[in-house]
Amino acid sequence: MWAWLGRLMRRERRPKTGLPDALWQQTLDACPFLGELPASDLARLRELSTFFLEDKEFHGAQGLLITDAMALTIAAQACLPVLHFGPGDQPLRWYDDFVGIVLHPDEVVAQREVVDEHGVVHHYEETLAGEAMHEGPVMLSWHDVTAASSETGYNVVIHEFVHKLDLRDGMPDGCPPLTKGFMGQPSARAARSHWLATLQTAYEAFREAVIKAERFGGAPPWLDPYGAEAIDEFFAVSSEAYFVNRARFGREFDSLLPLFDAYYQARR
Repeated sequence: MWAWLGRLMRRERRPKTGLPDALWQQTLDACPFLGELPASDLARLRELSTFFLEDKEFHGAQGLLITDAMALTIAAQACLPVLHFGPGDQPLRWYDDFVGIVLHPDEVVAQREVVDEHGVVHHYEETLAGEAMHEGPVMLSWHDVTAASSETGYNVVIHEFVHKLDLRDGMPDGCPPLTKGFMGQPSARAARSHWLATLQTAYEAFREAVIKAERFGGAPPWLDPYGAEAIDEFFAVSSEAYFVNRARFGREFDSLLPLFDAYYQARR
């Protein structure tokens, strides 16, 4: 009984406060690709962003002072991938494995170590514009947040929050949890197989284009070449482009457009 009551109360949750019109308009001005959404989606995004701000905690690193406008800019973009994942605040359950969002002024240099097949430990540095950890906080560079571009398909906020979707089952493999019936598949396993087969084909073609551009002076691909690092990065990089410039994404990756439309439940 109490579990049922808890679910009912959660379904009926309403935002505690509304977003000021001026602040919301400032967010739309900062993220012009949002203006292409239908009016109903914008209203829904505004509501979901309010829930997001109520649930998450923002922390400024290196003395960075986070303003309401900064927090809402991140919230709106973070909510975009899960916009159609249910009514009320249900979509935010996909992000319920963490609370904190750490915002740095610029990129962060992280110390890494890997162990090779011979057991030798290698240490190296990696420059990060953002990072999402399984059951951990999300880190973002504010400089890179403001560098979002529909022209280049770049959006670090969407990138990191798509990683969160991918990591929901604990595996950074480029495939978020899927259910029976996804794109007509008879089981969750079949849905996963269809997803990975489709994504893998596009990933391999993209990786080949990046290699040709870097090694042989070929035409550079549209998307960030970082997507060629691994299939999970390709999923995140291609999702950035899907949301910020769907028209060009559809031309560049026509095989992925139906897949992403089905997953993100786009209504165009």
